[in-house]
Amino acid sequence: MIRVDLITGFLGSGKTTFLKRYARFLLDRGLKIGILENDYGAVNVDMLLLRELEGENCGLEMVAGACDADCHKRRFKTKLIAMGMSGYDRVLIEPSGVFDVDEFFDSLCEEPLDRWYELGSVIAVADANLEDGLSADADYLLASQIAGAGIVVLSKTQLATPAERAATVRHMEDALRRVQCDKQLRGRVLDKDWEQLSDSDFERVMNSGCDPCSFVKRGTTDDAGFRSLYFMNRPYTAEALRAKAEQAFADERCGKVFRVKGFVRDGDGWLEINATRQGMQVTPIAVGQEIVIVIGEKLDADAVGTLFG
Repeated sequence: MIRVDLITGFLGSGKTTFLKRYARFLLDRGLKIGILENDYGAVNVDMLLLRELEGENCGLEMVAGACDADCHKRRFKTKLIAMGMSGYDRVLIEPSGVFDVDEFFDSLCEEPLDRWYELGSVIAVADANLEDGLSADADYLLASQIAGAGIVVLSKTQLATPAERAATVRHMEDALRRVQCDKQLRGRVLDKDWEQLSDSDFERVMNSGCDPCSFVKRGTTDDAGFRSLYFMNRPYTAEALRAKAEQAFADERCGKVFRVKGFVRDGDGWLEINATRQGMQVTPIAVGQEIVIVIGEKLDADAVGTLFG
């Protein structure tokens, strides 16, 4: 049986960055792994961020979005069937930040996936400095992802004070209570700077399993107002994009912007850009594409388009 891990988390939480570190740990242990990027968006820049992992012992696959929910589920299952024939020891799935986690659990119970796969760990990634002003829809998504997790990994802990990190855990517990979930997070939170993560930390993640707790489920979140806007072939510099991102976060006409990510050229190379309200990270990367993605809730396409177009 192939162990399959789900790495979930709210928009902009840092799922891909954590996945890269976790995948590197598994590869160093000699495991053959497959990574499935399962995104509702028509363009998936996270695949570019993972290309450096691709090799004899690591395969990358993607389920593209831009289709209805039933079509997306069929593509997801078909891709898992194909990956089940590839001899992987472990498969890591990174879904969209608005993914319905029950789709994952349901798929593993269907034939023939139930004969090939067994559940590994469900890992929820959460920003250590989670803002208080999330909408009811955003809090519902947050709670639904945490409800089945075996472990919650806090991201960007180096940017948050101990009090802010404690407030984030309380926020997550409050979100769980609002959907009538009695899950306890004590002992299930990994609160550590990712630069300091040890092999024993990753062993803990790998063996955390899942802890599915019941909660009051709402309808599908596809139409809850979360969306991504794409801007192609814009010759930004990193500083120009930083200024535009800061303006988008501050301008209420744009809607609730959670994250601005993409790539800009740097001479003959590329820079990966990842901006949230807490700041912007700029990282050299081998392969890029002139694309900027603005992710948020109830975005105004005209206002965002005027700013980034």
